Amino acid sequence: MILIAILALPLLAAAVCGLPGSERWSPRVTLLAALANLLLAGEVALRAAGGETIVALPHWIAADGLSALIALLITAVGTSAALFSWGYMAHSTQKPRALRLYYVNFNLFLFAMLAVPLLAEPNLVWIAVELTTLFSVLLVSFADTHDALEAAWKYAVLTLSGAAIALFGFLLLFWAWQTAGGGPYSWATLRAAAGAMPPRLLQAAFLLILVGFGAKVGLVPLHTWLPDAHSQAPTPVCALLSGVETSAVLYVILRLLPLLGPASQGRAWALAFGLLSAGVASFLLLRVRDYKRLFAFSTVEQMGIVLAAAGLGSGAASYAALLQIVAHALGKSFCFYAAGSAALLSGTTKIAGVRGLLRSSPLGGSALLLGGLAIAGAPPLALFLSEFSILKAGLSGGQYLAVALLTLFIAVAFFGILRHILPMVFGKPLPQSVNRRLPRSVVLTLLLAALPLFVLGVYLPEQLSALLRAAAATLTHLAR
Repeated sequence: MILIAILALPLLAAAVCGLPGSERWSPRVTLLAALANLLLAGEVALRAAGGETIVALPHWIAADGLSALIALLITAVGTSAALFSWGYMAHSTQKPRALRLYYVNFNLFLFAMLAVPLLAEPNLVWIAVELTTLFSVLLVSFADTHDALEAAWKYAVLTLSGAAIALFGFLLLFWAWQTAGGGPYSWATLRAAAGAMPPRLLQAAFLLILVGFGAKVGLVPLHTWLPDAHSQAPTPVCALLSGVETSAVLYVILRLLPLLGPASQGRAWALAFGLLSAGVASFLLLRVRDYKRLFAFSTVEQMGIVLAAAGLGSGAASYAALLQIVAHALGKSFCFYAAGSAALLSGTTKIAGVRGLLRSSPLGGSALLLGGLAIAGAPPLALFLSEFSILKAGLSGGQYLAVALLTLFIAVAFFGILRHILPMVFGKPLPQSVNRRLPRSVVLTLLLAALPLFVLGVYLPEQLSALLRAAAATLTHLAR
């Protein structure tokens, strides 16, 4: 029942926030529901780390190590985003009804994201992914400006077009399943029967789903919606979109890799798409002019690195890819909280409009610097450890060309991010002075969200390591 409770809590919170006159208590209700879900997801993660598969409804709702890891990240970032929203959204100029709808859609978005890893039936997972698009489009367009509506429309068109392509892939996957004898249809039964399914059907299904859901993940060349949406969406929504929604959809692609075998063409496709995305995004980082778009392009790069690592195929690479997902979720959400703080302080998201932030606001400047270092992969922060582990796994597997390219792209991205962040933090302050104070909930979010960035860079708790091993075992269970 714990999994059903995790899915029900955001729905209950959305219903309460939708009541007339709920504007005053919506932030509290959303935060309490998110915190309760974090505790429940933590319990599920501890059980999954011990090798248990938690089943609520057989073949319908279940969680293994991989599911539990993604659900834990969604609830963690969801909690910090809810806390950040409390103070950040209070500065919104929208009417009370619009704020009420924000919290309704915020909770529905959390529900849809949680449904992706917790649903065990692949066709229902496709529906859950499309629900994330529906609710997040409403959040992207929250500002109700021309640019926000244009970004939301572009986001909807590209990702829904990708969804149609992915749907064909799921139909082929179901056909392959029926060819193998059918029966109860779930991720677990698919993996167990992978050897009996026609390889050509599996390969075609994987390629269609990779391309279709790659649009949602932000893989090149279908990534163009992502920087537009992130430049217009409210900051807490950006933290959810970049921090965990992209990873939740990538989770579906990763679920398919064990069905294809250890040396399949599908892993080569994953490696190629991952390298392409990481490479293109790393060079695009050099030319951005908006710091929210900077972090958005960083997401494209990071998702490419994760996919490339999964394409390497070894158990060590799978473990490192999942560690990268954890580090990215925590680091990227913090980056957007720092960006939102800078926007509150400076009144602009233009890189050229922010200089010397550390002098005018030590907390805001320190947060932006930490976010830039964290997502660039500077030691001893968490992302450095995961990227180093990926490169080490690639060298151990003899993938020298892939490692060389990833090293190049990581180095270019590191330079590109810090090239923009350092002048914003240490440059000469602009004539206009910063005269705003950060809301208390924003300050608290920055402090709490910064802690795991330091801790996971130097110490990986055994419970988290066990959960990562359980999740990696799911990815490397080669049934063919």
